[in-house]
Amino acid sequence: KRSRGKIDYTMEFLIVTGLSGAGKTQAAHFLEDLGYYCVDNMPSALLQPFAEFCIASQGRFTKVALVTDVRAHESFEQLFRALDSLRALDCTFRILFLEAPESTLVRRYKETRRRHPLAEPGKTVQAALREEIALMQPVRERADYIINTQNLTLAQLHKKLCRLFTETGEAKLPINVVAFGYKYGIPIDADLVLDVRFLPNPYYIPELKALTGLDEPVRNFIFQYQQTKDFLEKTEDLLAFLLPNYVDEGKTDLVIAVGCTGGQHRSSCIAKELCDFISKRGYVANLTHRDMSRNRG
Repeated sequence: KRSRGKIDYTMEFLIVTGLSGAGKTQAAHFLEDLGYYCVDNMPSALLQPFAEFCIASQGRFTKVALVTDVRAHESFEQLFRALDSLRALDCTFRILFLEAPESTLVRRYKETRRRHPLAEPGKTVQAALREEIALMQPVRERADYIINTQNLTLAQLHKKLCRLFTETGEAKLPINVVAFGYKYGIPIDADLVLDVRFLPNPYYIPELKALTGLDEPVRNFIFQYQQTKDFLEKTEDLLAFLLPNYVDEGKTDLVIAVGCTGGQHRSSCIAKELCDFISKRGYVANLTHRDMSRNRG
């Protein structure tokens, strides 16, 4: 561990390697979502200088994933020596090795029409893969984790990585709840859009017009109606079903947009209720009132 003021942090390096076509690139994308800083195809000679740079960043880079494979065209003994040098810098490292059966990798190459990095004129994909398997065997033997991706969907691969490389073993699903006004347009990044314009509108009550859905008098007005309570109950039941399924599917963020006419009263009130509900269920939820200031300006 290294000290940054009163905060202790650990430099952690994850070496992502394995056979070409086994899913290293997709794994790197998922690891980025889990908070890793990912670098693809870094030469072994640059590993120690890069580690020193990360340490000098004073905690900016605490989790780093480096993707390396036969594309570097160098001896893996060089990689092992570079990894051993990390110990002198108080850096921990682990090796993740991805593989799949030869027949699966050949099929993937045929489907994508990509060129294998060891392919040469007159050499088949199958021959190139067999050569790669032999070259990568010393790395596989030193791997801390080996994942066979033959029968894994992307969601299943994501879940496996979450189990290995997150403290809880589960993916975090950050959720943004956005209150908006339809007259200003639906948020373009919305995944779910809830229209609450059917609820009674406080805008037409003189003493409530200048307030917002965050003010208690407005909330009391909106929730005096049974349709508000029914809508909230049914929507919370829907979210209780959807959210864990989104996590299982591998979704990395979710935007729930709640809209009324202007975005000041009904949508802001309901959005806050939903955000509180989501937070109580253990998710990271953020509330935004996109158009509230437009109506009060």
